Amino acid sequence: MTIEHQPTQLEQAGSQPLPDADRIAGRFPLEKNTSPADQATYDGIMKDLTFGHRFTDHMAHMAWTPQQGWHDREIIPFRDLTVSPAAAVFHYSQSVFEGLKAYRHEDGSVWTFRPGYNAARINHSAHRLALPQMDREDFVGSLVDYVRADEKWVPDVEGSSLYLRPFMFASEAFLGVHSASRIDYYVIGSPSGPYFVGGFQPVSIWVSRGFHRAGPGGTGSAKAGGNYAASLLPQQLAGEKGFSQVCFLDSYEERYLEELGGMNMFVVMSDGRVCTPELTGVILEGGTRSAICQLLRSQGVDVEEKPIALDDLVSGIQSGAVSEVFACGTAAVVTPIGRLANDDFDVTIPVGPVTEKIYHQLTDIQMGRADDPFNWTYRIC
Repeated sequence: MTIEHQPTQLEQAGSQPLPDADRIAGRFPLEKNTSPADQATYDGIMKDLTFGHRFTDHMAHMAWTPQQGWHDREIIPFRDLTVSPAAAVFHYSQSVFEGLKAYRHEDGSVWTFRPGYNAARINHSAHRLALPQMDREDFVGSLVDYVRADEKWVPDVEGSSLYLRPFMFASEAFLGVHSASRIDYYVIGSPSGPYFVGGFQPVSIWVSRGFHRAGPGGTGSAKAGGNYAASLLPQQLAGEKGFSQVCFLDSYEERYLEELGGMNMFVVMSDGRVCTPELTGVILEGGTRSAICQLLRSQGVDVEEKPIALDDLVSGIQSGAVSEVFACGTAAVVTPIGRLANDDFDVTIPVGPVTEKIYHQLTDIQMGRADDPFNWTYRIC
C-alpha cells in the first residue's frame, strides 16, 4: 500500500503563489554601471561559457540591522566589497546562500525555476544560522531587478543559463561570539554552460569514510557555507583518486547514504521503484530533489524516501536489482552516476532510461519546451 506523500514545510512554503514580476519589480532601484564590460570582453565571456568564473555588470544588495530591518535595497555595479577584517563571517562562518538559474526561452523571454522554494529555503537556512529572515517578495524582487538590469547576460545556447547566487553574511566588525547586528545580502550572477564539462555523462563517486559534511543537530539542512567547507578535503582526496564527487554516509554508523558534496542522490530499482535518502535534518532538502519526487509521483512512480544502506546498494548493483543511480542539484540538474567505489568495492552502473527521461523532462520544463503543470517556472522579463 502506497502512503500518500505529505509536502514538507519547505515545499508548502515554496508552492505559495507569487505576484507577477512586474508587480514586484522596482524594489531595488538601479545604479547603472558606468564602466560595464566592453564588447570584446562580453563576447568572449558569452562564447566560452564556464560555470561560476565570470560575472555580469551589476549585483543586487540590501542590508539589515536590528534598528532598521532590511533596508538600502539597490542594484549596483559589480565590484569588490570593502569588509572589515573583524567581520563576524570570517571568524564564525555566519553565512548562507542559494543557487538558481535564469533561462532564456526560445521566444527571448527570461524565466527562473521555483524561486518561491529558494526564498523559503534561504529563510530556513538563515533561521538556523541566527541570521534575519526576509520577505519572500524581497528575495524574488532582488532576482527580478538584478536580471532585468543584466538581461543581456542570459545566454541562449543549449544547456546554458545565467546562474544566480543570492547570499547573506554577517558583516558586523566584532569578535564577540554572538549573532551579528549587521548583515549584508547580495545577488550576483555568472553566465554559465553545463556544471560538468562533459555534459550529460556519467560521473564517478568515491564513498567517503571518516569524513562527514554535517551531523545530527548541526547545520546539514541549511545551505550554509561551512557545510561545503567541510566537504572540500574529502572531495580533494577523491579527486586525487580520479573521482568526480564524494558520497557521504551517516555519522552514527557510516552505513547509510546521505548526499554528495553538493547534490542529492536517487536510486532506480529494476522493479520501477525510485528511492532517495530520507530527510533527517542532516542532508539538504534540495529543490531539484523535491521537483523530481513530485514529477515521478505525478506519473504514478513509487518514490520511497527512506534510509538506503550502502551494502544493500552495492549488492543491488551487482545483482541487477538496482538499475540506475543518479545525482541532482540546481547547477548540474540531473547527472548519472556510472561508478561507485571505496576501499572495499568498485562497481559500475549503466546510464539508464529513467535518469535520461527525468533530465529531459525537467530541462524541457525549465526551458519552456514542455508544459509546466506544477507552476514551477516564473517569468522575470
